[in-house]
Amino acid sequence: MKKKILPILMIASMLVVCGNKKETDFQYSVDKFADIEILRYQVPDFDSLTLQQKQYIYYLNEAALAGRDIIYDQNCRYNLCVRRTLEAIYENYRGDRKTDDFAALTTYLKQVWMGNGIHHHYSCDKFKPNFSQEFFNNAVKSIDKEKFPLENAQTIDDLLTVLDKVIFDPEFLKKRVNQEDGVDLLLTSAENYYENVTQKEAEDFYNKMKNENKNQAQPVSYGLNSKLIKGNDSLQEKAWKIGGMYSEAIEKIVENLSKAKQFAENEQQKVVIGKLIDFYTTADLKTFDDYSIEWVKETAGMVDFINGFTEVYGDPLGIKASWESVVNFKNIAATKRTETISANAQWFEDNAPINPEFRKEEVKGVTAKVITVTMLGGDCYPSTPIGINLPNANWIRAQFGSKSVTMENITEAYDRAALKSGFADEFYWSDYERNIVKEYGSLTSNLHTDLHECLGHASGKLKAGISKDNLKAYGSTIEEARADLFALYYIADPKMIELNLLPNDSAFKAEYYTYIMNGLMTQLTRILPDKNIEEAHMRNRSLIAHWVYERGKAENVVEFKQKDGKTYVVINDYAKLRTLFGELLNQIQTITSTGDFEAARSLVEQYGVKVDKTLHAQVLERYKKLNLAPYKGFVNPVFTAKTDKNGNITDVTISYTENYVEQQLRYSKQYSFLK
Repeated sequence: MKKKILPILMIASMLVVCGNKKETDFQYSVDKFADIEILRYQVPDFDSLTLQQKQYIYYLNEAALAGRDIIYDQNCRYNLCVRRTLEAIYENYRGDRKTDDFAALTTYLKQVWMGNGIHHHYSCDKFKPNFSQEFFNNAVKSIDKEKFPLENAQTIDDLLTVLDKVIFDPEFLKKRVNQEDGVDLLLTSAENYYENVTQKEAEDFYNKMKNENKNQAQPVSYGLNSKLIKGNDSLQEKAWKIGGMYSEAIEKIVENLSKAKQFAENEQQKVVIGKLIDFYTTADLKTFDDYSIEWVKETAGMVDFINGFTEVYGDPLGIKASWESVVNFKNIAATKRTETISANAQWFEDNAPINPEFRKEEVKGVTAKVITVTMLGGDCYPSTPIGINLPNANWIRAQFGSKSVTMENITEAYDRAALKSGFADEFYWSDYERNIVKEYGSLTSNLHTDLHECLGHASGKLKAGISKDNLKAYGSTIEEARADLFALYYIADPKMIELNLLPNDSAFKAEYYTYIMNGLMTQLTRILPDKNIEEAHMRNRSLIAHWVYERGKAENVVEFKQKDGKTYVVINDYAKLRTLFGELLNQIQTITSTGDFEAARSLVEQYGVKVDKTLHAQVLERYKKLNLAPYKGFVNPVFTAKTDKNGNITDVTISYTENYVEQQLRYSKQYSFLK
């Protein structure tokens, strides 16, 4: 169902001293505020590309930025108004800018940029303003009203009436995506994919569509690219397309895609862009499938991109897709690793520790590569995945295959920024774990991502009549667990050494240790006190770690140990741990293949959600002393087109000097197309 790994696949492995990394003068860390650190990423080997490839990338980059406003509006209907108001204050306030209130407003604005709205990008909790409502109101009133997003003859007082509630009422729109069991997930979520619609109404609406077309061998992704609205007791979809919702931004996306098409490396890339433009024009979901198929087929070019309504994490029902974009080109040297994996996909499938009934008889079209990112946009910016596997439609994956990418210049930025963090000294049990992670952690983390994306999501099959939607709100967690377990099981297999992917039979322990420690303990740095785990990837890691911990208790496979009043995770039997990973993979594949909602619900709620409050408090205290930000975001490089007197691009250059505030304000001026 979900093919996207968020950038904390294993936070522990990113906060250690990674081996074989040379020091550099490049400044990876750009800014730090609240619980966020902003990083830069480099784009190595860009100068080695041809002029045509640079031109192609330049316009794809512009298309990636043109949809920026869409994700803000999708996340909450008030986000654009909040962002523009805060930016107006930041740029035009003439009062004392050294007060605590102004500093707090600046931090809040940075958080809004990071979250693409008023909710945290990961926890989905609403940001708390640490500036006073009085200061905010006075600041707004001190600035010319023309600077603010006033529409439909709205006054400043009208604006403040709305924003005072949106910003300062902690109970209003308190959760962007709510996953709490037993409540109406739509009525308790602030996302803007539904309007006046209950969870049951939405589920019935789309189930009816599916049932009416249940005999289709190639079902479309109903509801993927529209807002569902209830008015006059009837439900209707408002499509995201040219001439429909988000038209102004989509027109700019298409304009730049059309320019990029002129510089495509081959005819298939032109076909891909043409199909995508057709989809943006018609909103026809069959056309989207046609585009996805053509995109999977295109493997010859160096340059590739994702642009569109793709992942459904932002919808509590897992139906509607957020807008995102990633532009990239192939890292040829590193891609040899993923090509080796994909070339052996059938062997991995045939030997998977799952019921043979649910193995694919023939694994088709698994294409994998390591990429160098040139631009992040929409739901992939400022927070980005480190690996992606698409398309999401199961029937396309079965018939035509999929493409997987590992974003190595992004993981490089994480690794470099994490040097000398002190994390390993604080949380690792002994020098044995510290040394093995230092030596192999970066390698095994990237390999885990490769296996997760290339094979994990592409593995297994569903029983006839079963849809990815059968697992409902638990589908994302179960799918990520399935892919993670596939990677964890195989990273310890002798096949990794046979294929020259790992140097010895101990290297995999680096990944096992960081993964289990993260799932049991250190990912709790991202959870507020007295909160449960809600984000799908975090639930997945918690589920896996706690399940193997409980199942391995009798043989003491994994244990918590105490030293100097602190709790540590220790793995005593790595071989048995691998066996447990295989057992859980079989269980989760069966749940996926049979669409067993109750089994999924039971597994996630029992192992993936609850937090040990005592351990949580200790972890937060220890982490606080390290002065580390648990979340990372990015600024993009600045690409500048040099042109001749006729406006033709003669070269494209890269600059890394723009800071976080400068970039966000520039984007708001250049790429703000929605009203």
